[in-house]
Amino acid sequence: MEARDAELKKELDATLHARRELGEEYESALVDSFLGKVEQRLDGTIDRRLRRHMAEQQMVVARGSRAPNNPVDSWGERFGFGVVSLILAIPLSAIGVVNADLPGLFVTWGGIVGVNAVHSMRGLSFGRGKDHGRKSEWDD
Repeated sequence: MEARDAELKKELDATLHARRELGEEYESALVDSFLGKVEQRLDGTIDRRLRRHMAEQQMVVARGSRAPNNPVDSWGERFGFGVVSLILAIPLSAIGVVNADLPGLFVTWGGIVGVNAVHSMRGLSFGRGKDHGRKSEWDD
């Protein structure tokens, strides 16, 4: 992971150097380019983790043992979802402001907060008991 961090640091240094040479009029294009590279790196990391997780689940099923009770609700997934939603918030906020000014910004962030709230509450059971829908240990 350190090699990737060094590569990303080189990209940031190159972007800052280009900004100094080209001036402020190219700043937004340079920032967009750098954020695109960060987003690609993040997408690649998430894709690798998801593929690894799916391969582990397939191995569990192939061996005939049980999958963990709640394998999807992990801290890494929630953190990744939060990071991706914040990265996507930048262009979505700009689109909302350009099209509808301040109310557009409020609607955009309301949607972002709503999606994150639903994602964080999807594992909760409301009034149904903790074991609702789960097989007992006697069932195979």
